Amino acid sequence: MSALPATGHEDADRRRWWALAVIATAQLMIVLDITIVNIALPSAQRSLGISDADRQWVITAYTLAFGGLLLLGGRLGDLFGRKRVFTVGLLGFALASALGGAAASPAMLFGARALQGAFGALLAPSALGLLSTTFSDPRERSTAFGIFGAIAGGGSAIGLIAGGLLTEYLDWRWCLFVNVPIAAVTAFAAFTVLHRDHVAKGRRMPLDLPGALLGCGGLLAIVYGTSEAVNRGWGDALVLGSLGLGAALLALFVLVERRSAHPLLPPHIVAERNRAGGALSVGLAMIGLFGLFLFLTYYLQVIKHFSPVVSGLSFLPMTAAIVLASTGFSARMMTRVPTRYLVGPGLLLAAAGMAWLTQMRVGSPWAGMVLPAELLLGLGLGLVFMPAMSLATLGVAPHEAGAAAATLNSAQQVGGSVGTALLNTVAASATASFLATRIASDPAVRAQGAVHGYVVATWVAMGVLLVAALVAVLMIDHRPAPIGATAVPMGEAGEAEVRAEVRAEARTEAGAEPPPAG
Repeated sequence: MSALPATGHEDADRRRWWALAVIATAQLMIVLDITIVNIALPSAQRSLGISDADRQWVITAYTLAFGGLLLLGGRLGDLFGRKRVFTVGLLGFALASALGGAAASPAMLFGARALQGAFGALLAPSALGLLSTTFSDPRERSTAFGIFGAIAGGGSAIGLIAGGLLTEYLDWRWCLFVNVPIAAVTAFAAFTVLHRDHVAKGRRMPLDLPGALLGCGGLLAIVYGTSEAVNRGWGDALVLGSLGLGAALLALFVLVERRSAHPLLPPHIVAERNRAGGALSVGLAMIGLFGLFLFLTYYLQVIKHFSPVVSGLSFLPMTAAIVLASTGFSARMMTRVPTRYLVGPGLLLAAAGMAWLTQMRVGSPWAGMVLPAELLLGLGLGLVFMPAMSLATLGVAPHEAGAAAATLNSAQQVGGSVGTALLNTVAASATASFLATRIASDPAVRAQGAVHGYVVATWVAMGVLLVAALVAVLMIDHRPAPIGATAVPMGEAGEAEVRAEVRAEARTEAGAEPPPAG
């Protein structure tokens, strides 16, 4: 008997998984670049003569552009094709990284970091949108989002490790230069592996410029206000003014979007309770996660006197726990149990890790104090990120996937900014109160005061994670589709229409040829 002819399905399957590798690499670069520069910052400050007052702009310039432009970046992907916007984002990110690595002045470095954030705002929603439309089968989708969620959760820790290694053994500039070959190779692979997402000419809608200005301006003001609160305090007039302006602009944004024929962020995307619950849960979880990185970095380097490399490597167990929970458990269970049974317990497990850290003292051993907390946090957050990211685009029409992805990314960015500013302010206030009644000139007392501040802030982070768990349990009611079914909307109008659109785009992404004419 002759062999059966090849159907092409095997090549399509392999192409999808290669596409996942490309998308995941881009996501890793975005996430780790938020933290990789943190460890290099002292060296960069000395090299370029950056003042203490201005050094925050190395971080803030990136987060401002990234957080403020996410909604616009997501919509551009929907309008002009996510593969095209994804590739432009990668090449632009490489160029901005090269400029930053070659910076000859503080202003040049700040500008390069802002450019990185702007191109990252193109990349992040396009990556999640491409992932959603490439994987529509529940089993494949759970595996793909498990890997993607592990990278999103562990990328920050990987950035700390890479930053320590590059800074200690090469130069701080390599924390930026390293992105150039990664982005260039990934862009070439994206051009080769990713299928072009076809945007019908009759469906290409004009860009909602008023919505873009209001939405991006509101996010920009909020991220700026929370970033400035780190140094100025929450009661500062500039901080309060920025937060108030951001809230006002976002309120106007909601009003405009309700009346717009082609909204930047269609209201039904955020009105769906599962997507809203997932985004809010992740945003709150990021408050605790960014607070953890902030305090543990200072605790290990300043109190325990770990080197940058050892400090970065000490986060490796948490990264491994996130990967294990995401790919080994969460991906398997996402098709079997309601999503709240993963997200809710995951947040409770992360809160337990924070509770463990509240017992931290100056002389606490890493293996007995930090390691167990990292494992609890990693396992817990590994259960959260993957299903929440899947909810962000599940059941969304392909031409709106970018806007939906930008909503989750915005929640992550705002949550991280608020967490850094809020918990840093709490820790600083607690430390000042502790030292006010003691001999502050004694180094041992100052160390005790610093750790006291970390512990008080950790209590707050634990409370935020408990609130996030409550939000997940009350708002998320998604149940997995039967095995073999295509992901469909969750209680939205027009279910049959969107189901057909998802299947059509899934066939396009898989490389299926159109039926012959006649």
